[in-house]
Amino acid sequence: MTDVGQLAARTLLVGFDGTDPPAWVRQAAADLGGVVLFGDNLRADGDAARISKILRADADVQLAADEEGGDDTRLHYTTGSPTPGNYVLGAADDVAATRAVAGSIAAELRAAGVLLNLAPDADVNSNPANPVIGVRSFGADPALVSRHTVAYVEGMQAHGVAACAKHFPGHGDTSVDSHLELPTVALSEAEWRRVHLPPFAAAIRAGTRTVMTAHIRFPALDPSAPATLSRRVLVGLLRDELGFDGVVITDALEMEAIAATYGA
Repeated sequence: MTDVGQLAARTLLVGFDGTDPPAWVRQAAADLGGVVLFGDNLRADGDAARISKILRADADVQLAADEEGGDDTRLHYTTGSPTPGNYVLGAADDVAATRAVAGSIAAELRAAGVLLNLAPDADVNSNPANPVIGVRSFGADPALVSRHTVAYVEGMQAHGVAACAKHFPGHGDTSVDSHLELPTVALSEAEWRRVHLPPFAAAIRAGTRTVMTAHIRFPALDPSAPATLSRRVLVGLLRDELGFDGVVITDALEMEAIAATYGA
């Protein structure tokens, strides 16, 4: 019988410091939900493929990265991404181009053994003072963000890499960086449904394999807990209302929005 510890381990998507997986990661990797690679792990061309080979020497391990392109890149952390980011793609408003860019990123990830990309950012950047989303968003118009989110999901998954629509229920109307503290969104539920829900609903209809949570307090949706820890948001809305039956992934739990309030 599988014990509770083993079941708990299967929910963890862990990172590590440095360019070589430490012994504990190599020993635990097969029993985890997966391993996520960040820029500090990938300092040279080929590092992702090299790490993948090390971790998969003994078992089939799920590898993830958040390769959004543009300003938010992992595979090209030291040199800068060769592909445009969401803001540029949204400004061009050519869904075929967005689909092609996502496909190009997916092909590079797949070649390196990374089969889960924590992208696209499906947030509607409705607050110009937003310090954490900004150019990571396709724009401020819900319809534009929806169609490019769908194109990105389709382009990514057509090349065998799972997409992740983030950050549910929407991080676009914040003025605080959730890496540093817990933001509060003071919108009504009706305004959320009009502006911030459509891209996530569209991504789910398009078949996104995963959805990432936002570390935000959204009192109109749940006054008792931030979205990442909210049953009302993640079960009542995401699972039951929107019908999402894929994998739900939290944003990083060491971010101060959670670590400094509830604890990782």
